[in-house]
Amino acid sequence: MANYSCSPRLAVSSDQAVVCQGWLLKKRRKKLQGFARRYFVLRESGILSYSISPKHPVRDQIAIPHAALSTCTGAQRYPQDFNTWMAAFRSVKFCQEAPPVVIAELEAAITLLQLDDPHKKNSSLKSKSDKEKSNHKDNNFGNTLYVLHVMTLHCEAGGHHEDGTLPKSMTESNLHAHYQRINAAVETLKAQHTALLRSLNGMQGDATQPVARASPLPPTAEDKSEELLSPSRFSTAFTRRSKRASSLSSLSDGGPVEWFDAQDNVGEEFVLEEPTPDEERGPIILQTSFSNYKEYESSSSDEEEREQHLSKPEPDLTLQARQVTRRTCLPCGPVGDEGSLFAILKKNVGKDLSTITFPVSFNEPLTMLQQAAEGMEYHELLQQAVDSKDPVERICFIAAFAVSGYAHTRHRSGRKGFNPMLAETFEDSRMRFIAEKVSHNPVVIAYHAEGNGWQLDGKSAGRTKFWGKSLEVIPLGATRLKIDGDVYEWNKPSSFIRNLMMGTKYLEHCGKMTINNLMSGLSCAIEFKPAGYWGVSNEVAGAVMSPSGEVHARIEGKWDEQLALALDPLHLRVLWRISPFPKQALDYYGFTAYAITLNEITNDLEGKLPPTDSRLRPDVRALEEGNIELAEEEKTRLEELQRERRRRGVDREPRWFKQVGEDWLYVGGYWEARAKGWRDSLVDPLW
Repeated sequence: MANYSCSPRLAVSSDQAVVCQGWLLKKRRKKLQGFARRYFVLRESGILSYSISPKHPVRDQIAIPHAALSTCTGAQRYPQDFNTWMAAFRSVKFCQEAPPVVIAELEAAITLLQLDDPHKKNSSLKSKSDKEKSNHKDNNFGNTLYVLHVMTLHCEAGGHHEDGTLPKSMTESNLHAHYQRINAAVETLKAQHTALLRSLNGMQGDATQPVARASPLPPTAEDKSEELLSPSRFSTAFTRRSKRASSLSSLSDGGPVEWFDAQDNVGEEFVLEEPTPDEERGPIILQTSFSNYKEYESSSSDEEEREQHLSKPEPDLTLQARQVTRRTCLPCGPVGDEGSLFAILKKNVGKDLSTITFPVSFNEPLTMLQQAAEGMEYHELLQQAVDSKDPVERICFIAAFAVSGYAHTRHRSGRKGFNPMLAETFEDSRMRFIAEKVSHNPVVIAYHAEGNGWQLDGKSAGRTKFWGKSLEVIPLGATRLKIDGDVYEWNKPSSFIRNLMMGTKYLEHCGKMTINNLMSGLSCAIEFKPAGYWGVSNEVAGAVMSPSGEVHARIEGKWDEQLALALDPLHLRVLWRISPFPKQALDYYGFTAYAITLNEITNDLEGKLPPTDSRLRPDVRALEEGNIELAEEEKTRLEELQRERRRRGVDREPRWFKQVGEDWLYVGGYWEARAKGWRDSLVDPLW
């Protein structure tokens, strides 16, 4: 609703009508129109209304007691008086449960009913009520609820006898016990109401320095259970976010939305934690099957039990790699001018980019091998595909993984990765990833990764086309995934670098990606839609189809944000969501938090890397540290060494991959040789 306010006036008038009022920024109703400055008024009745100014009529209003309030603790756009408004919201939200006016009306109504009802004019009940009126004159509210409770119990027990007396089971001792219990509850309610009013009055006197106040009400069972859980527990923060995300994502623009009136006293308040990269990449436990939508509303305890059941032991090397503390920023940002890519391409029209020598200022401090590893950032999705036994559900997870491989390119349109040396390698033990350059002309990168129940093989190759204002990169080769006897294969769409001559360059992926199950014939066709002038950018949509063409499921989203499964026209379920970029990502080549760690030599890697690993390249290390002159010198030296080996006929051969037809397959042995410290493997350095 609001990200900015200007000195709200806390003024509780003599009739206690207005709780808080002031200027706030309200989001406009139409898209891309920003926010409008409006005057908001919160009344003691719980009604929040707004108008153009204090002198204008009210334009719209909402009942806070029936609303769900949400705040994000990590946001930086809240005003200084944010706590003041939230305290006012909480005060009217809880006070509305039992306002004094309603209590008085209820007391008067029950008193009149007690005097007028002919069934209550029996001697036993009349003497009892007279005695209580004389002894408890100050507890009229408690007596009222007591009489109401007695009538309720009486009606449930079968009504009056024929002579108008109460049943014998309602003895005097039972009535007295009920009275004591209800009277204690009433006293507690009065104390809570008094505490809330005291909190409101205190807030009124210190409006210039708002302070976050805790609720005076006792904690609920849900609050206590959340306090007992560790903050590092995955399900605590993510389960709440996933349920909210599913409900918010249902308000999509793709179809009509049906609204229902809120029930009484069902308003909620959420505090949205700022997601950490580990939470965002954590496994998303599906809450529904494709055949039964009702299972989508299962409890969080069921989710935790299923998460523990699906978790399986991983190799020690993988667990060790995930426990390492890694850096969160690069040693230095880009140094020097990026240069004009158009000027370079203009001199090399019709040539393949892999044959063109670019200055080091065009590079980012990663090799193409490390860029191939970036596509494996969300490999946890493959583990979820393994855990799923539903073939449609499994291929949806695989589709989410395939789309997630483009998320890291959101801010990466300006620079290219270093071209690796022939037989240069790169490893990432977090998913047992190994990549090697197996061909120099054309440039081909082969890679292999594996996890608990899955194996993935692929190659990174392509050709380029220069279209004048844009540059097209056409990927070649297929990615192949093996899970439980099923083999999945897919190709990648084309990528375009737009605005080469003028304007801000940006990257766009367009085309069709089809994931095929080579065993069963099930397929998932995903279209990467080109952005129109006024349309949504980076949008993807797809469908899971049987061999006969029957549609089993539909998915939609954006390749740089998230991918969701369409449960029905009004409900979506998020399969994958991008991890937050670092706060200064644009100052560090647009790298993701994962990309920042790829060229780091952590403690678990010292002395264990082969001499061909990309982390040991001196030119990449120099550019990462901001020494562009040394990086240029080292890049020239390494390229000349490779040319010299080629002239002498002693060029390196691929060590860990072999060519089978058009594919390059992993021959194995890398991790075994690494465990032996490369003693029995002849791996010569490249620089």
